[in-house]
Amino acid sequence: MKVHLKVALASDAGEEFCGPGVLQLLDGIGRHGSIRQAAADMGLSYVKALKILNRLERELGQALLVRHKGGAERGRTELTPRAHTFMTDCLLLRAQLERAAGRAFEGFRRRQDRFPARRNP
Repeated sequence: MKVHLKVALASDAGEEFCGPGVLQLLDGIGRHGSIRQAAADMGLSYVKALKILNRLERELGQALLVRHKGGAERGRTELTPRAHTFMTDCLLLRAQLERAAGRAFEGFRRRQDRFPARRNP
């Protein structure tokens, strides 16, 4: 038995707007310089990726991307310094929460181990 932790940022209304998939999308944009290519790598449509990114920027109140127009041949998208910091902070938060959850789970497991397992006939 192990604990499985899902970490996502949510709005004040409780609506999730950033989880591992959003961070994967940002990472792909950083690697490819392209929203379209990052979305394709994840099996997302370009329009869906744009909606996700626009929602993220709206919720954070800050731009995470610099978009350079020019079409498929000359256009590109870059992550802002804020995007890099946001991604690093999200990974750090996840690691801290996983450590805390692991410690809490060990206590849970010790308490559960006091009860012998039932054998199935």
